[in-house]
Amino acid sequence: MTQLEYAKRGTLTPAMRAVARSEGVDPKRLLKEVAEGRAVIPSNRLRKKSRICGIGKGLRTKVNANIGTSADLSNLKAELNKLKAAVEYGADTVMDLSTGGDLKKIRRAMLGASPVPLGTVPIYEVAVMAEREKRRIPSITAEEMFAVLEGQAGEGVDFFTIHSGVTMDTVECLKKEGRVVDVVSRGGAILIEWMAHNGRENPFYEEFDRVLDLAKRYDITLSLGDGMRPGCLADATDRAQVQELIVLGELAKRAKEAGVQVMIEGPGHVPLNQIEANILLEKEVCQGAPFYVLGPLVTDIAPGYDHITSAIGGALAASYGADFICYVTPSEHLGLPSVADVKTGVVAARIAAHAADIAKGVKGALDWDISMSVARKKRDWQRQFKLAIDPVVARQYRKRSKPASKDVCTMCGQYCSMKISDKYLR
Repeated sequence: MTQLEYAKRGTLTPAMRAVARSEGVDPKRLLKEVAEGRAVIPSNRLRKKSRICGIGKGLRTKVNANIGTSADLSNLKAELNKLKAAVEYGADTVMDLSTGGDLKKIRRAMLGASPVPLGTVPIYEVAVMAEREKRRIPSITAEEMFAVLEGQAGEGVDFFTIHSGVTMDTVECLKKEGRVVDVVSRGGAILIEWMAHNGRENPFYEEFDRVLDLAKRYDITLSLGDGMRPGCLADATDRAQVQELIVLGELAKRAKEAGVQVMIEGPGHVPLNQIEANILLEKEVCQGAPFYVLGPLVTDIAPGYDHITSAIGGALAASYGADFICYVTPSEHLGLPSVADVKTGVVAARIAAHAADIAKGVKGALDWDISMSVARKKRDWQRQFKLAIDPVVARQYRKRSKPASKDVCTMCGQYCSMKISDKYLR
């Protein structure tokens, strides 16, 4: 049985108890959210993890880190170092998006090394398989696609991004709409090529029941991918994006009825004034299913700083109800991230998630900030370092500044407001 099926029966599983304990929430409340499909616990029953997380209503906003090779850069050791850095700095999940090197070897190494849930986009392996066999993507059969899903499921992958909403109708809608940058989803583009050359419907939509059967056997959480997501602000919230979301809402309902955990992936580039509408629309159309947003980036003009543009959007999105933020690194749109980029991306996304949790009133979120404020008032530097989201960087800045007194910093020195007020207002 899946976590969703257990929850529908009113049975608290060890995974639910572990999530409730780590979140500090009532286990029965969590069970209700899982049963209603408003929360998920990605955890393939074949793979044991030391860190199980819940994603959804009433829970802390989670952060995902994307890593993986490309045809130009394929170094397993480097990717494992990125995985280690992502987890060390607080990523709740990791996705392997590899498209270069020995994909099975890379994925199995990541599954063996990751203490957190690990996700994939299976259509990537399908496309790479075709290229290495010197075949064109349209020559791939539906059977081969499902064989890849089966193989990855059997290895222990915890959640799949499946672009089931890329259909003949949504593609036609896209053509009629017209966009500045068309399709930026790799998975979506691969399936569009397959559909166009074969004149056939997307197998992941046409045979969605087959996807459900496989996910149910392993208790894999489906992350229904947004193949029509906007890749620039000008394309945000257009008819193609909304049409796909409507399809995903219908598929999410079928998944929940089948006992399969499901979440919905959301837009990548959205103006500030459209973020709330996007969240409310997803929650309404998809019956409250957890929303996994890719940023969103709130401007297109900051290559090299897109960890900041996405953190701004991510904080707003999560404060309005998004449940899961996919990090964006400084190298987004420019190349594969380095270990340092991964760390920066995770920290930026965690800051956004935490800021949103305070706004949402998530239990314990504000307590962390209050503890930091008390330490600042006392000028207790060691306590501040311990509470910092990145203790290493905090220590480096303090050490670099070389204050004249250990009791103050070099910003205010003897005019430290907290030191003065502490003396005269006590």
